[in-house]
Amino acid sequence: MSSDLNFRSQLIVITGVGREGQVGEAIAHSFAQRGASLALIDLHAQSDERTATLKSLGAPHVSAHTANLADAGDAVRVAAEVQRAHEAQHGNLVHAVVCVAGGFGFTGAIDDSAPDAWATQFSINLDTAFATTRAFLPSVRAAQGSFVYFGSVAATPGGSSRRMAAYAAAKSGVLSLMRTVALDEKAHGVRANAVAPTAIRTTTNVADMGDTADYVERESVADVVAFLASPLARNVSGQVLVLA
Repeated sequence: MSSDLNFRSQLIVITGVGREGQVGEAIAHSFAQRGASLALIDLHAQSDERTATLKSLGAPHVSAHTANLADAGDAVRVAAEVQRAHEAQHGNLVHAVVCVAGGFGFTGAIDDSAPDAWATQFSINLDTAFATTRAFLPSVRAAQGSFVYFGSVAATPGGSSRRMAAYAAAKSGVLSLMRTVALDEKAHGVRANAVAPTAIRTTTNVADMGDTADYVERESVADVVAFLASPLARNVSGQVLVLA
């Protein structure tokens, strides 16, 4: 393992870890195997079994937190909770924040789409990314760390947003947020990048689309995220890596 992909003595925050078989789980496993301390944030409580698994993989310290990251106030609350949980080991430093929290949904033709469904896509994808960034930015600045966001190939040039205008628009907003963070925070030594995957082989996607669809493997996504959070990417900021 490259020493530049060794995250010992670093605290990584991962949002939207989700249920078993989802991409957030693979990302958490990847960082645990590389020696990172982890703070997991999700809308739903994480099991003690998951925490124990991550420690067995190599994470020295793991904390699990419940928050509605679409609510800016709740994001600030949980950021303070994370800092308290890891203060003895990391002080006020957060070395990377991986914004996995989000979700997909078709909204259909524009004239047929429900305003509530449009608002939901912005809430779970863009609002969560904004509130998380805002809440953790002081700790990431202190560590001269990085943010890794999840966009979508649907929000990239040439990507298809057919029947999913709300999702593509929300993910476009996430990519704009990422670029702004990269520009605004460069002087503070903070980097920001994004991955833009096609369909990822998750339990949910396989259940919905079958096992033979053209998937990106969860572990491949996790490896790219680790690269973007590592010193190997010290000169990479403001970039979108398409994973197909």
